[in-house]
Amino acid sequence: MLATQIGYYSLIFGLIAGLLIISLSIKNYNNREIFINPKILPISFLQFFFVSISFIGLILSFVNSDFSNETVYNNSHTTKPLFYKISGTWGNHEGSLLLWLLVLTLFIFLFLVTSSNQPKRYRILTLVFQQIIIIGFFLFVLITSNPFSNLFPVPQEGLGLNPILQDPALAIHPPILYIGYVGSSIIFASSLAAVVENYISKNWARHIKKWILISWVFLTIGIMLGSIWAYYELGWGGFWFWDPVENVSLMPWLCLTALLHCIIVLEKNLSLASWVVILSIASFTLSMSGTFLVRSGILNSVHTFANDPERGMFILIFLFILIFIALFIFFIFFKDNNLKKIKINWISKEASILVNNWFLMYFLAVILIGTVYPIFLEVITDEKISIGPPFFNKLIIPFLIFFLIFMAIVPSLNWIKSYLRIRITNIIFLILSIFLSYIVVDRTSSETLILTILLCASLYLFFITIREFFNKRFKNISQIISHFGFSLLILSILLNSIFSKEMITNLKVGEKFNLKENIITFEKIENNKSKNYDSVIGYFKIQDGNQEIIYLKPEIRIYNEPTTITSEADIKTTLYTDKFLVMNFVKGKEYFNVRYQLKPYMIWIWISTIFIALGGFISFFKKEYAK
Repeated sequence: MLATQIGYYSLIFGLIAGLLIISLSIKNYNNREIFINPKILPISFLQFFFVSISFIGLILSFVNSDFSNETVYNNSHTTKPLFYKISGTWGNHEGSLLLWLLVLTLFIFLFLVTSSNQPKRYRILTLVFQQIIIIGFFLFVLITSNPFSNLFPVPQEGLGLNPILQDPALAIHPPILYIGYVGSSIIFASSLAAVVENYISKNWARHIKKWILISWVFLTIGIMLGSIWAYYELGWGGFWFWDPVENVSLMPWLCLTALLHCIIVLEKNLSLASWVVILSIASFTLSMSGTFLVRSGILNSVHTFANDPERGMFILIFLFILIFIALFIFFIFFKDNNLKKIKINWISKEASILVNNWFLMYFLAVILIGTVYPIFLEVITDEKISIGPPFFNKLIIPFLIFFLIFMAIVPSLNWIKSYLRIRITNIIFLILSIFLSYIVVDRTSSETLILTILLCASLYLFFITIREFFNKRFKNISQIISHFGFSLLILSILLNSIFSKEMITNLKVGEKFNLKENIITFEKIENNKSKNYDSVIGYFKIQDGNQEIIYLKPEIRIYNEPTTITSEADIKTTLYTDKFLVMNFVKGKEYFNVRYQLKPYMIWIWISTIFIALGGFISFFKKEYAK
């Protein structure tokens, strides 16, 4: 009870601190002082401190099973393990918003600390714009999503956390993802401040690039963790399903990827300045839009936190206000008189980056339409439709080919102006790529021309990135590692989709079935009882063509609080393939529904994502960021 009260009043003090910061900032902006008001930094830290106290108070309420707190009552239970009591703090709507607020206040404090060498008025404006966002979130939390609402009389037990959220990967997935989202708010605020102050420059590009990298790296890792969780926890047996909530995290990532490449161009020769600002606004807009869609109840997904139109409407109105402010500032204050003189030669690194930006924006538009169109259709006609993988694959895959080709071309081009040079190694790699892709597709008896071309393009990019590593050694190592990771990702996805095998059947104990050269025998079942669930464990013997024997033990869990049945897949992972097995009850029968999959190169999908993020991580620590 005490932790709840302290947490609530800490939020109010944090809001007051934000209003005080804006007041001091406005006064400081208009005076002739060279430096930022020395009171602002400690007050910013104090704001972060108050939100930290509030967040710790919510954690303690969960740990102590304080069911006088409505948030704890709705999302916890005394039988829940301690780890999931703690992770349950942000595994709900109210707690997740409080975590958002915590990262927002931390980031603006870090911005003030690390930007002391930047112009005063630019820093102050960035602070003001960021505080507008922070105050909006304070009001959202206090008015519609108070994590410290009290219940009376106090219930003896809570309703429990959704069992599918009780997983280590999902416990750390939201905080990492939120860091990526919130990082875009600093980019947004900084871009608007730079536009007002006419501070779009190489120095600003170097400064803001580190925040783009923070947001992009954490968003990459967050998406990867979510994908891994969905793979083994939901029993879907894949890495990406074009689920609406997956899509709303991918869209800002695509936008940040485009922005990261454009800021490099701006850093080199002050080109694409207006495009950088637009992408900065778009990245934050897409992050906020994802928040709106997830919390409004509009999207139907296992990932959604809330089903409350009032909350969604608050975010929507707030988002419209921010977009209006951003567009107003851009059209009124943006000055490009110093930038018009710079022309982009179409045979240059800048041009190829711009072309790849167009591809990224096309991919983003396809995903946006596929995610949002069913919502508008339902509102207008009351008709419900579902847009799945066929839609996205048909519209994205053909253009992905050209995207990969341009990625392979970029490293060999120079800044400003280049000359087309045909290297003998490029021809060799192209021939080798065509040959290997033909063999791979021919082995599967597939006659899909586009699949062959796509595989060829991904192999070509793969070979080119490896060559660049050996040619340039540690020069542009961050770019090479990220591009290598992306080529490995596409290649792994393609090989996985080509060679995957699946068998779904109903079995009872003692029966067997075959898939390819694998013999799967259902040997026995075992009933276990854990602290907060009962389980039925199936024992399956898998014998492959080499007479190697492994055992897989998929599990069906029956949770009581809340009453939920989940299927826990068992996966045997090697560098070559995943053997994936999941089972479910067949109602009213002694049979179990069994799904067995051979998923080649799955681990390389996760490894490739690590390479992509690693490139950004290395780039962050380049000497150019040293103070």
